[in-house]
Amino acid sequence: MKLDDVLAGYVPGPRGHDGLTLAVLLASQAGARLSVAYVRPPAVSTPGPARAEESAWRAYLREQADTALAQARELAGDEADYVVTAHRGSGRGLVELARKRGADVVVIGPAPGGGRGRIALGSTADQLLHSSSVPVLLAPRGFGEGPPAAFDRITLAYRRGPGCDQAVKVAAATAATLGVPLRLVTLVLSSGRRARIEEEMLVRLRDQAAADLRTAARGHRRSQAPVEVEVLEGRNVAQALGATSWLPGEMIICASSDTGPLRRVFLGDTSIKIIKAATCPVMILTRQP
Repeated sequence: MKLDDVLAGYVPGPRGHDGLTLAVLLASQAGARLSVAYVRPPAVSTPGPARAEESAWRAYLREQADTALAQARELAGDEADYVVTAHRGSGRGLVELARKRGADVVVIGPAPGGGRGRIALGSTADQLLHSSSVPVLLAPRGFGEGPPAAFDRITLAYRRGPGCDQAVKVAAATAATLGVPLRLVTLVLSSGRRARIEEEMLVRLRDQAAADLRTAARGHRRSQAPVEVEVLEGRNVAQALGATSWLPGEMIICASSDTGPLRRVFLGDTSIKIIKAATCPVMILTRQP
């Protein structure tokens, strides 16, 4: 995966600040170009007497876009590129813009209503996470208030299968670009009360998961530091993620669902749960052949 061009979708307010802060951090550490996009509603052409109202509407849209990008420029500086595009859906607008500009990743902030330090998914994320042709990086709420100085580690949520084997290569390349170590984790979920048969099954699952992680890590040691592997167990995804430590500059990477379209982002059930339980930025990769 290249990280030469980072596209940040921006909206005024704390949510936009969170996403843009994450995009600035990623672009800076990767040495990438940063583009900041504001997606506005389309201005519909209206014939006859309504043209005066249309002209006022267009002027209002221009003013809103100028205000938004002025706020973004205060955070990202003059070295970033700034662009305004029109679309009925902000997520779909970013999908089209990423394709036209050749972006390598799209970064956005959380939707309204989520808890502090958590990622809430809204319509923009939903459109991106089911149709983007490049990976999507999501910022948790409040990320812009006290961001880490740098990324410290990449953690890939690994599950056995061809899609995630390709994801290991992408995660390893991303870690190498950012100059950070790579960790592979597999989640093993269990019920609270275990019968003997379930306990025996969990032992086999743990052993298989550990073996899968060791196999996946082999051949992806881009530096002298070994690739970490860890099996996380819990009654649910949130509890499993809470069974390990997370660095201040952590990023989680998840593969797309194997049932989604090729070379598109497509969320599976586990990835959705990881996004909602994570306390750090999460990147969803496109599905590879």
